[in-house]
Amino acid sequence: MKQLLMGVATLCMLPHTGLQAQEINDSNTPLHLLQPAYESPYGAVDTIEVARKLEQIFQYINKETPMQLLENGQIQRGAFRIGSYEWGITYKALWDAARITGKQAYNRYVTDHLNFIAKMYPIFKKKAEIHDPQMEQICTPRALDDCGTMVAAMMRVQGKPQGKLDDVIENYYQFVDKGQMRLGDGIFARHRPQRNTIWLDDCYMGIPAIAQRALYTGDKRYFDEAAQMFLRFVERMWMPERGLYRHGYVEGLKQQPAYHWARANGWAILCNVELLDMLPTDHPDRPAIQRQLELHAKSLAGLQGKNGFWHQLLDRNDSYEETSATAIYTYCLAHAVRMGWLEAITYGPVAQLGWHALSTKINEQGRVEGTCVGTGMAFDPAFYYYRPTSAAAAHGYGPALWAATEMLALSRQWHARTNDSGLHFYSQPQTNPDPLFYLTEDGKGEAVKW
Repeated sequence: MKQLLMGVATLCMLPHTGLQAQEINDSNTPLHLLQPAYESPYGAVDTIEVARKLEQIFQYINKETPMQLLENGQIQRGAFRIGSYEWGITYKALWDAARITGKQAYNRYVTDHLNFIAKMYPIFKKKAEIHDPQMEQICTPRALDDCGTMVAAMMRVQGKPQGKLDDVIENYYQFVDKGQMRLGDGIFARHRPQRNTIWLDDCYMGIPAIAQRALYTGDKRYFDEAAQMFLRFVERMWMPERGLYRHGYVEGLKQQPAYHWARANGWAILCNVELLDMLPTDHPDRPAIQRQLELHAKSLAGLQGKNGFWHQLLDRNDSYEETSATAIYTYCLAHAVRMGWLEAITYGPVAQLGWHALSTKINEQGRVEGTCVGTGMAFDPAFYYYRPTSAAAAHGYGPALWAATEMLALSRQWHARTNDSGLHFYSQPQTNPDPLFYLTEDGKGEAVKW
């Protein structure tokens, strides 16, 4: 087989001299082994390169999120807000990255930043007017965006009450519990852009915080609240005929809008995955929540583009390839495979292709390119098609860190290998050197006989 492949290479490299080059055809060349012209990388990931990308992002965000109270009474600003919902996700991703990689710098980043916020909180909270936008968002949250992912991260890091983060955690959670508008059955809603509008985004902005509250306090009633809230979102937002979630739902409207914005579907599957991480295995709502993950994953796998990305509007492949949603799906599918909720043979290659796509958007400075900027809600396609993208959009960083971390973790449990040019996942390493091989009963493979 090696000699045959060398022959392919030789035939492809024959110079145009007086001798006429031999035509490559089905008789003299294994055409199925010719190298495709992939636009994104393909094949098994290089874990060293994954770890390098992870570190590049970390070094960039570490530089761009300073912790200092300036003489003018404001917090020093970097490229990103240290108390935003995007950074709540980043803290959780780095907390996992420290556990998977063993790099304590990732842990220190999280604890140092959260402790800094806790230290600044009483200083600014007592002021009649807060002139620092970051601290105003922390001290006086006005939406789930201001507090949901942050309080979830803080409760996860602190583990239980009576620690440095107590005051901020309770201030945040008070808004999640009592401050955010809800409809009659308890589901989160907003009076924007219409009265009684349900945003798919709020599925993730609030529900994981409620579930984390159960782990934090030991009160299992929060598990029930989180699970039931998720199923209410599914009831209103899930479109089974499409296998996707709508972005917005206006209570009482007979003809609901149906735009399948990629990042909002990302928030939904991320909420789904985090719930499964936290819910007890015997919780009565767990089977329905796991089934919802399976349904959503099936649809998402079918909508992945040829380069590994997902599109800004999932079901419209003339909309642009979007980075943050691709990162979220890559993380969620890979994590679900590793946890055994999705089958590796089916979804492992989808997740790896997603990583390959995402990796092309992480530049040498550690900036994550191609991310849709903050996005409200509209009931027409042009709004989503023409949302700008920017490497300054914070939404891409936490998901990219999480995706890289999960690729590293997954590679320890499942073994990716190309076989007959296609990427496949195996439960044990495949050592057969040939590019096309069969499996024996023990799964180890055997030499191909030509």
